[in-house]
Amino acid sequence: MPKEIKVKSVLNKTKRRDSWFLDDYTLNLYSSCSFNCLYCYIRGSKYGTNLEESLSVKTNAIEILDRQLFNRVKKGQYGIIVLSSATDPYLKVEKECQLTRSALKIIAKHKFPVHIITKSDLIERDFDLLHQINKTAILPNDLTHRLDHGVIVSFSFSTLDDNVSKIFEKGAPKPSNRLIALHKTKKENFITGVSLMPLLPFISDTTAHLNTMFSTFKKSNIDYILPATITLFGNNKADSKTLVLNAIKKHYPELENRYINYFKKGSEMPDYYKKAFSKKMNELCNEYGIKNWITSNNRK
Repeated sequence: MPKEIKVKSVLNKTKRRDSWFLDDYTLNLYSSCSFNCLYCYIRGSKYGTNLEESLSVKTNAIEILDRQLFNRVKKGQYGIIVLSSATDPYLKVEKECQLTRSALKIIAKHKFPVHIITKSDLIERDFDLLHQINKTAILPNDLTHRLDHGVIVSFSFSTLDDNVSKIFEKGAPKPSNRLIALHKTKKENFITGVSLMPLLPFISDTTAHLNTMFSTFKKSNIDYILPATITLFGNNKADSKTLVLNAIKKHYPELENRYINYFKKGSEMPDYYKKAFSKKMNELCNEYGIKNWITSNNRK
């Protein structure tokens, strides 16, 4: 069972809006994450090897959110709220706790736009509230040339292969289920895209796998795709670098030396890889006619 905690603040104002995710605010209703993705950047020794064990529910989050949004409205400080920056808003526990659903009601009440980033098909449950937000949200003036609605939904993928996903993101819904939810979400007329983060070197960044992903996403008529390389931190037993390297050693021993060489000096892929990656992603976006920034297909 998750722990119950109380917080003094739940809505965080970003210092500067990220050009990719368009976050003016971030909102995390849960602490830690039961999806247990090995590559997750929030991993560290204080969480342990199993993020699910440290999962916490912010029991007073909705009351705090209502008050914080009310104060922002009084000052006219509307902006995009990202759910979530440090955990998934649709964890398994959300089915019972319904914090995300309750938060969306409050967000709709105060007319804020949202950007939901998720690996879960549970989002389908909240289409009714998202439609309400979509119609009435007040967009930041400087984004009206890019956006025509108040709801953005990004589905996160590192692979389309359910078997690969079972290794690296064992607690998350299968990619095959995410694809169905992606297609349904786009049909609901929300701004819908893919956070292709992180791609796994020599596993999901191969030419064949990339073409499969881009062609599959194209069929759902997504608005954008945000691709990124993998970043791995730390050398402790619960850190992402250690966990991913252990998984590679066990499941892809032929790739072990390559991964070790890539990350022996730091947390990021080598510059030559990142340059080649960026070039390849631009080529694929041009080939498949998919934008690599958040926008509606109705906007240029």
